[in-house]
Amino acid sequence: MELRQLRAFVAVASAGSVTGAASLLELSPATVSEHVRSLESSLGVVLFERKPTGMALAERGRLLLPEARRLLDQAESIRRLVSDERTRFTVGALETLVATRLPSVVARLADRRPDVDLAVRSLMRQPLLRAVADGSLDAGLLLDTGTALGTLGFDGGDLSFVDIETVRLHLVARPGYDGDALLVTPDGCSFRMAADRLLGTGGRRLEFDSVSTIRSWVAQGLGVALLPDFAVGGDLADGTLVAQPLADPAELALRVVWRTDREDDLREVLYAMAG
Repeated sequence: MELRQLRAFVAVASAGSVTGAASLLELSPATVSEHVRSLESSLGVVLFERKPTGMALAERGRLLLPEARRLLDQAESIRRLVSDERTRFTVGALETLVATRLPSVVARLADRRPDVDLAVRSLMRQPLLRAVADGSLDAGLLLDTGTALGTLGFDGGDLSFVDIETVRLHLVARPGYDGDALLVTPDGCSFRMAADRLLGTGGRRLEFDSVSTIRSWVAQGLGVALLPDFAVGGDLADGTLVAQPLADPAELALRVVWRTDREDDLREVLYAMAG
């Protein structure tokens, strides 16, 4: 059993296909397939059910996955120790949270652990949660709701989470706007799913990748939008924007997400993210 075989196994389990795993590992699909077959042969078990739609973990594969991840994490820790390399964590967040919430996280982590480097990636919610699950990200920060992870549209699997604050959403418009255009983020975004749930999916819509762009268009009288208080609180206070009535309260939880089996390794990062 070799580390490269375990890496291929974990990548296929996370991606659900050899092609997806090959992309994650930057290897050819043939190489990934060979590593998985060699691992199965060396262990004398079947780890995956091969299906037309992809690769699903078999019973033995489900038993192996947490242990394989633990071994790979230990191997990486040993490599860093003997190479005298600085510890590096990678966290991800929604674009608006990278701009508004992660600077304080970086500052707190620098105070707690000056020997640690932090890399930050901006991702939409589904790619972010997949990256936390497959180990590409050590932890993630997103907006969600409910008592189960991803109840806005994602199965949390073996991820853990903690809610650190409540974020209120406002349906905002320029004073005097009487049009019917709803400005939204793309499918899969927390704000888009919240808008679909609260306002329905019909009517005239304009889609943008950026919350800041939507806010700018709304301020110019080009539509209404459901946006978080940290993005429009100042505009509401000074009257640049006004809040429209909503039938139900619009709130999401600011949620830190991590892989359950890595909690001990990530304790300092999680403390910094939770404030």
